[in-house]
Amino acid sequence: MNAFPAPVDDDRSSLLLVDDDEAFRRVLARALERRGYAVATAGDVEEALAKAQLQSPEYAVVDLKMPGDSGLVLIEKLIELDPNTRIVMLTGYASIATAIEAIKLGAVHYLAKPCDADQVVAALHKSGEGDATMPVSDSPLSVDRLEWEHIQRVLAEHQGNISSTARALKMHRRTLQRKLSKHPAKE
Repeated sequence: MNAFPAPVDDDRSSLLLVDDDEAFRRVLARALERRGYAVATAGDVEEALAKAQLQSPEYAVVDLKMPGDSGLVLIEKLIELDPNTRIVMLTGYASIATAIEAIKLGAVHYLAKPCDADQVVAALHKSGEGDATMPVSDSPLSVDRLEWEHIQRVLAEHQGNISSTARALKMHRRTLQRKLSKHPAKE
């Protein structure tokens, strides 16, 4: 699963799966292959870009938080290589700010982990139209969740730079790092 299978007599759609969690990447890759995709995998942005430059994938599933550059950087680069690549952003650290940025950069959908292969495939093929019938919550977000969302928005405004985000939030850098290492508060 290092590179896309040879295209000879292969009418499967190419999919690039990028996630730093090796076990998750291996399991999801197998599940997507069983659903008819020719899957190439990568553990970080650099490796993913090298593979995408050799053969631009039709689809990409990209983790947000990885060592080095984030998945947001990869979305931008993949769209520069091929604006027709359909990209789904995956993350265990879901926030409104990162979802908005992923979509603005060219992702077609955004999924919070844990998710399964069927959800990923549905997201890859979802139309670009919104759902006006989506239920609206009657209760406001918790204070913890609002704090998480605010931190994520400011972090996105500072291109992921922890030090400048901490300064903007008037917070010690280590305190910010501690807050970011926790999972987001439930809604």
